[in-house]
Amino acid sequence: MSILVKGVTKLYGEQKALDDISFEVKTGEIVAFLGPNGAGKSTMMKIITGFIPASSGSVFVNGTETSADNIEIRKTIGYLPENNPLYPEMYVREYLGFVASVYKLGKETKRRVDNIIETTGLAPEQNKKIGALSKGFRQRVGLAQALIHDPGVLLLDEATAGLDPNQIVDIRNLIRDAGKEKTILLSTHIMQEVEAICSRIILIDKGKIVADEEKSNIYSKISRPYQVVNVEFDKGVTEQALLGIPNVVRVQMKGKDRWVVEAEGEADIRPAIFSFAVGNGLTVLSLQKEVSNLEEVFRQLTNG
Repeated sequence: MSILVKGVTKLYGEQKALDDISFEVKTGEIVAFLGPNGAGKSTMMKIITGFIPASSGSVFVNGTETSADNIEIRKTIGYLPENNPLYPEMYVREYLGFVASVYKLGKETKRRVDNIIETTGLAPEQNKKIGALSKGFRQRVGLAQALIHDPGVLLLDEATAGLDPNQIVDIRNLIRDAGKEKTILLSTHIMQEVEAICSRIILIDKGKIVADEEKSNIYSKISRPYQVVNVEFDKGVTEQALLGIPNVVRVQMKGKDRWVVEAEGEADIRPAIFSFAVGNGLTVLSLQKEVSNLEEVFRQLTNG
């Protein structure tokens, strides 16, 4: 299964929610779809599912064009929207059986419900009403309904929003396991999720794609004017002394005997800091060079 988006534009009146968007997600990929609030992420997902039409352009799922009246293509897509709409008065098992009936799973219904309850860790809560569940278990129910018909394509919009760290790890593992066989497009504001499970990043801002890179290459899209090093010594040192290290242009004390050192040039400044310490009778307790992270990439490329 694959997703192919070609030249999609979406207009709301005169406002462009999406502006000539094109990308492809292939089988076995877990791709992060990132962007600020209002960038067009949820709109794009709704167009892929056929929930709303594009103003222009095309979307293909496994070679078939999606549309609002293409019911067959929806059978191949699992969708967890941001607000995770559920029926709080229904029991977990009852609700999943209802979803299975919507997909006309027939004799497969019980087996699929049993399997997805086990897979998503819902067994202890299966006989509770959805309205009585914690946020984490409601998210599991949402993911279960998206997976119950075994779709080849999975669209997840803020799947871990509002969860505690333990719940996030559980949902992350479910997504990672699903990604071994499925095509997954994951929208999230949690950069740790992207680092943990995604192989590629599509970054959208103001309805346009500003980056589409493998995760390992995304950092090359930004530049830092200086290299930044965090250092801790065993005893005090003066700002003036640190500024005497070649290529150091700025230092800032961050705590007792802890400093942030900024240096120009491409040569790693850490050997010079270590030599400075030896020459001044200091012991280096820690020495770490800061590297670009996804939050920095996000801020620079979206002008945040």
